[in-house]
Amino acid sequence: LESKHSLSPRQKRVLTDIAQCRTAILGGHLDKCQNCGYEHPSYNSCRNRHCPKCQALAQEKWIADQQQRMLDVKHFHVVFTLPAELRPLAAFAKDAVYGALFRAASATLLEFGERRLSATVGATLVLHTWTRELRFHPHVHAIVTGGGLSRNGTQWHSVRRAFLFPVKLMSRVFRGKMIDELQRAHKEGEFTGFDDFDDPEAFSKLVSKLWQQPWVVYAKPTFSKGEYVLKYLGRYTHRVGIANSRLIDVTTDYVHFRSKGDGTETVSPVEFLRRFVQHVLPDGFHKIRHYGLNASPEKREQARGILNAPAIVVPLPSWRERVAKLTGRDVSRCPNCSGVLIALPLAHARAPPEAPA
Repeated sequence: LESKHSLSPRQKRVLTDIAQCRTAILGGHLDKCQNCGYEHPSYNSCRNRHCPKCQALAQEKWIADQQQRMLDVKHFHVVFTLPAELRPLAAFAKDAVYGALFRAASATLLEFGERRLSATVGATLVLHTWTRELRFHPHVHAIVTGGGLSRNGTQWHSVRRAFLFPVKLMSRVFRGKMIDELQRAHKEGEFTGFDDFDDPEAFSKLVSKLWQQPWVVYAKPTFSKGEYVLKYLGRYTHRVGIANSRLIDVTTDYVHFRSKGDGTETVSPVEFLRRFVQHVLPDGFHKIRHYGLNASPEKREQARGILNAPAIVVPLPSWRERVAKLTGRDVSRCPNCSGVLIALPLAHARAPPEAPA
C-alpha cells in the first residue's frame, strides 16, 4: 500500500493495530479448565476505535452508559450530508471540515427547535464518512428529541406532526451555516496547502457553486421510547467502515465483500486498504457529540421532571456478561466439560523446544 499511496502516521498506526489485534504480539492469558485440563490462549485486543473486532463490547458499554442521558420521549433520525464538491477538501482538512459539519448540523437543529417550538431540543450526533462500498462520503447521523424544554423551563413542547422539521428548510439553513463555517476556516488559514486553492479565486468559485445547489438533509421518525432509540443509535455509534461479517472472500489478488442490499464489490487488496484508511479519524477527534438537552444535565433533569419520566437505569453488565450476550458463549466455563476456567499468565511467545542431546 505504501509503495502506491502515502500514509499518515495515524493511518499506519491503525493498520498495525488491526494486524496485531488478538494475536500473541499483544500478549494475553491462558484459559485453563480445572477439571479436564482444557487450555485455550486468549490474546488481548488492540482497542483501536477503527478496528472492527474491538467495537462490539465498546458499543454495548456505551449504550448502557447512555441510559441515564436519554429522555424517554419520541425521537427522530436526521442525516446531514456534505455535497460531493466538498469531499476533496474534507479529506485534506478532516479536523476543520468535520468540526464545521458538527457545528453547522447541531446549530441547525437547535435553531429550528427555538423557532418552531420555542424550546431547546436534545440531540446526539455521530459522524460517518463512508458508503457501503467504503467510498468517502462524510455525513452525520443525528438522533433528536421530538420536542424540547420551553424557554422558561416549565413546559415540554412536543412536535405536533409526524415529522420533526421541514427538511427542505433545514437543508437551506444547514447549507448557509456550513458555508459560513468554511469561510471562517479559510480566512483563518485552515486550508493552507490544499492544491485546489492554489488559484486565488478557487475558494470563491467553490462557495458560489455550493450556494447554487440543493443540499441533502434526510429525516425520519425512529421510536417512541428512549430505550429503543438507544439500541437504534448504538448501531451507528461504534460502527467502522466495514465489519468482518461483510467480507466474503479475501485472497492475495482481491477482496470480495458485501455492499448495499444484495450487492457485492470486488477490489484489489491495495485498493481495499486505500479505501479503508480514508476513514481514519484525526487523533483526539470526537465522533459522537451531544447538544442541547443532551449536553445539559440540569436542563435534562428539568425536562425529566416535567415529563414525569425517571431515568432508565439498567445495571452495567460485566464484560463477561456482555460477551455472553453478543456471542452466546460463557467465557468463564470450559466448552468441553463446563468446568470453571482460570486465567494464567501467557508469555508473548513460547520458548522453542530444547534441542536433543
